[in-house]
Amino acid sequence: MTDMNQQQSYSNMQPTALPNATAVLVLGILSIVTCCCYGILGVVLGIIALVLAGKDMKMFKATPDNYTQASYKNLNAGRICAIIGLILSSLVVLWIIFVMSVIGFENLGDPEKMQEAIESMQQL
Repeated sequence: MTDMNQQQSYSNMQPTALPNATAVLVLGILSIVTCCCYGILGVVLGIIALVLAGKDMKMFKATPDNYTQASYKNLNAGRICAIIGLILSSLVVLWIIFVMSVIGFENLGDPEKMQEAIESMQQL
């Protein structure tokens, strides 16, 4: 009798949402939005989202019947957004490093020197 009750309780279990699916989606979107903030914040948010997505992906693959498909789709969308945000933010960081190396950090404070550096760069 206990086996039958236990079997019924397992069949009555409803699938739940993955614990970090919404957080991964929000962090992935924020990593895209914040890529314009010198790129650093977007890189951090993208990495956090990817780590959380990796943990939840392992949980889903171990027992897919315990979790809803909607939460898995949210997790996957957040993971994709995090990858896009990480790439965009990395490109912004690389662009800033390139500009600072060409123009020079000391020229950023002086508009005249900065204009001269830009003009000399255009002549190349």
